[in-house]
Amino acid sequence: MENTKDLNTKPLSIKQYLIISSLLFALFFGAGNLIFPIHLGQLAGSNWISAALGFLCTGVLLPLLSVLAISITKSNGVYDIAKPLGNKFAIIFMILVHATLGPLFATPRTATVTFSVGFQPMIPAKYSGIALLIISALFFAGTYMISYKESNITKQVGKILNPIFLILLFIAFLLAFLHPMGNAGIQNITPEYKNASFFNGFLEGYNTMDALAGLAFGVTVVTAVKQLGKTSPKSNAKATAWAGILSEILVGIIYVILIWIGATSLELFKVAADGGPTFNQFMTHYLGSTGNALLATLLTLTCLTTAVGLVSAFAQDFHNHFPKVSYRQWLAINCGLSFIIANCGLSTIIQWSTPVLMLLYPYAIFLIILSIFSPLFKKDSIVYITTIICITIPAFMDMLASLPAYSTNNGFMQSIISFHNSYFPFASLGMDWVIPGIIGLFIGLIIHIAKKNK
Repeated sequence: MENTKDLNTKPLSIKQYLIISSLLFALFFGAGNLIFPIHLGQLAGSNWISAALGFLCTGVLLPLLSVLAISITKSNGVYDIAKPLGNKFAIIFMILVHATLGPLFATPRTATVTFSVGFQPMIPAKYSGIALLIISALFFAGTYMISYKESNITKQVGKILNPIFLILLFIAFLLAFLHPMGNAGIQNITPEYKNASFFNGFLEGYNTMDALAGLAFGVTVVTAVKQLGKTSPKSNAKATAWAGILSEILVGIIYVILIWIGATSLELFKVAADGGPTFNQFMTHYLGSTGNALLATLLTLTCLTTAVGLVSAFAQDFHNHFPKVSYRQWLAINCGLSFIIANCGLSTIIQWSTPVLMLLYPYAIFLIILSIFSPLFKKDSIVYITTIICITIPAFMDMLASLPAYSTNNGFMQSIISFHNSYFPFASLGMDWVIPGIIGLFIGLIIHIAKKNK
């Protein structure tokens, strides 16, 4: 039975709020958050400000709204957010989100980025395969041990790892401000970012997976706040919301700095395949081999904190819905599968995560919006149903259009993509789901009002 009164009736102290905010920050700001913003800066060049605004929408505002959605609906995670659409949809959506954040993409990416950016430059090419195997094994063994006891999450992540990471990050940014590599305002712009830098920045923010993480991390944050004695739904939601605001402000500042660094780096370096080599070049430019060592430490800490949050949220949610398998067993399953997929390599993981994110993000965005405003329509399922039905086809088409080139290089797929671009408004921007979603939302609200007035 859920507690209706707080075990701790006193207001949380500033220190306690900072601990929870630090936990949220550590869980949100991980591997993707380090390499994608700096890569965005390189792609956008002198248009880095407009691209940054788009990136902040999906990388800062949306994750903050996801935390607020958890608070307002008094949810414990992804399943509760999607439950108005029915138990089956909620289970399927929860599995898809946690599979994406778990062993398929985000979790193995934490180890692969740690290796590719922090360690691989210092290892001879012929030993890179075995080195990735060893480092990823140690990485996920550490992740498992830190996440083994749920009560240790706040202490280990919020109090120990995160402050060390912030200190290292501050050193890197201080060097960039004291001795900029170039003037961001005069750098070259890649073709895609000349006329649609905001929307491309918006889509680039998908790669951080922070909106999905916000829904998944809700259960971890709620558990951490309950451990501080705020066990009633109202006070727990309030504490979660304030902690989310504090953490996302800091995340937003860091994103903007990283995007700026990416743009300034064009003065000395070419556009890289992703932000990993750029960050490595940046650190090496200022500190040489010492920079590589510092970067390896920095990446290991930030990726480890993210991995702890990912695997613990996965294990908590799956144990709640599939209780025959214990929390620690789910933890071991996730860490084991993530270890295997991590050894496929960073480029493969990023390449296949994009179409999945193009499918999931429209659902996540509208579920977050519906959750926040759900008190206005009493969480009427018809509003959810009409909205989700209307965005399903555009989201699916976006997924097909963003598949790797070698899987769409045939007549059948090319005809589907051509039809998609010709008949779906804003398909070329990856935003063709917006208008159908708004239409579905209004249809649902009209039906809700009509039922209410009967």
